[in-house]
Parts: sequence; structure tokens; C-alpha cells
Amino acid sequence: MNPDAVQSLARAVIETEAEAVSGLLERIDDKFLTACRIMLECSGRIVVLGVGKSGHVGSKIAATLASTGTPAFFVHPAEASHGDLGMIKPEDVVLALSNSGESQEVSAILPGLKRLGVKIVAMTGNPGSTLARHADAHVDVSVQKEACPLGLAPTSSTTAALVMGDALAVSLLDSRGFTREDFARSHPGGQLGRRLLLSIQDVMHRGEDVPSVSEKASISEAIVEMTAKRLGMTAIVNAEGKVTGVYTDGDLRRTLDLGLDPHSTSITKVMTVGGKSISPQALAAEAALLMEKHSIQGLLVIDEAGALVGALNFQDLLRAGVV
Repeated sequence: MNPDAVQSLARAVIETEAEAVSGLLERIDDKFLTACRIMLECSGRIVVLGVGKSGHVGSKIAATLASTGTPAFFVHPAEASHGDLGMIKPEDVVLALSNSGESQEVSAILPGLKRLGVKIVAMTGNPGSTLARHADAHVDVSVQKEACPLGLAPTSSTTAALVMGDALAVSLLDSRGFTREDFARSHPGGQLGRRLLLSIQDVMHRGEDVPSVSEKASISEAIVEMTAKRLGMTAIVNAEGKVTGVYTDGDLRRTLDLGLDPHSTSITKVMTVGGKSISPQALAAEAALLMEKHSIQGLLVIDEAGALVGALNFQDLLRAGVV
């Protein structure tokens, strides 16, 4: 292997594909808008078709559309010719991919699609192709050349199609007013879903599991409570049940340096007044940011009235998959 030759070729591939993607900017025109309008007005689902490498790209585009608020799925054109055409309904829109626009498997089902009356959006590298001519909207994804030095392997063309697919999906996302919360609801099993959907009240300790002592407690009583509840802290509450401070493992280490008698010294003399807290309705991800910002390991959960309703530490967020 010639290292210089390999690096030179790799850079050439990236440059060629970058040029292909840049060339798409001028294709964001009225035809692109027509394609977006057809897909946005679809009352059914977007059915993505493609064979070979276009099929692989199409499958990814379908997945991106589905996860960003546009119901979509992929159908292989060859399978459509053998029964899967029944999955497509008149209210659907077909997004067909073919670099040449002459893929036999796609062309073979065009008459069936026309009989169904579905709208067809074509994405090809040949505006004069059979597929482009029979489509209700055509998005041009042609490229100057493939990045493959043989000019054979689909490289620049597949990259261009993938990028244009993303452009369609994101344009539809914005037009639909799709939000981060909507995205999380379609990704409940992923970390992003957990970060956006889990609230503090979903992960906090509550009831008897919340460490708490009164303002009249001694340091030693606070230590006993911290040890029993194992959250590395305890809340200090007044007679009305309002939180007035917090005492943590860090505070304990600092207290030891002062040489105070833990049995006779009031916890109010060494507690952190107020302390950091969070609302039970806040997102769990907000707790992670707050802990990171202030270099702390736990938070008290306080309601609007200032009453202690829960507590959590960094380990709780780890177990919930928030961080």
C-alpha cells in the first residue's frame, strides 16, 4: 500500500462528494417546493421506493421521515410487483429514487401506481428519464461525476440523494411545527427520548426515602439520616415543613475540620442555607445540567410552596439513562 496515494485518493473522494452536495443548493427551487407541498398535503403515508444503492438510501430517508413527523415506510419495487403494491393506498404519496430514472423494477410498477392515483415524487439524476416524466414532481439530484475513480460505484450520486432526502425531511419537519418533544415521543427507547420526556418526579425519591431533619436536629442526627437514606445529603426543614437548607457529604468533611462537637452543635450552624433545588415538573435532563454546573451530586425537589417533596442524586440519573 502506498500511503501517499491512499491519502490523496481519500481526499479526492471527499472533495468530489462535497462538490456534489454543494451543487444541490441551486436545486432548491420551485420543483423542490412542489415536492414538499405534495408530501406535506399527503393524508396517508410517504412510500419510498428504490433498488440497489438507491434502495439503501431510500430506506434511510423513509426512516428519517418517519422519525421527524412524516409517516413513511420503504417498499422494495421488486416486492411491490409481487404483491406489496397492495400496501400502497390512493391517499399515499410515493417517493421514488433512481439515479438513472430508468430502473426496470421501478418502471414496471409505474402503471400500477398511476391506476391507484397516487402522487409520485421522483428523485433522479436524469430529468428526462421515464421516472421523471411520469412523476408529479421531480427533484434533480444529478452529479458531475462519481467519486469512484472507475466512475462506476455509486458514491457522489448516493450522497447527493441522501442529502436531498434530509433536506426534504427537515423542510417537512419545520412546516409541520414538529418539536423536540414530538421527536422524543417517537424515540422513547433512546437516550434522547429519556432526556426529553423523563421529569424529575419520574426519577426522584419520595416519601420515607427522602432524607430530612428539622432545624432543631444536631449534626450527629443529620449524619444518621444521611447514612440511612444513602443519598449523600439531607434536607433541613423548619416547623412549617419548608426547606431552609441542605447538609451534604461535602459539608460533613468541612465540619470535621472545624472540630465541632457533632452531638451538641445544631445542624443550622453548618448547613448550606437554601441549597440547590429543582421542581418536580422539571425535566430530569435539567437536573443533570444543574448538578454539572454547580459541581454537586444531589438535588432537593421542592414544590411551588417551598415544601420538600423529593430528592435525587447523580446515580438516579445514571440509572434512568438520562446521562
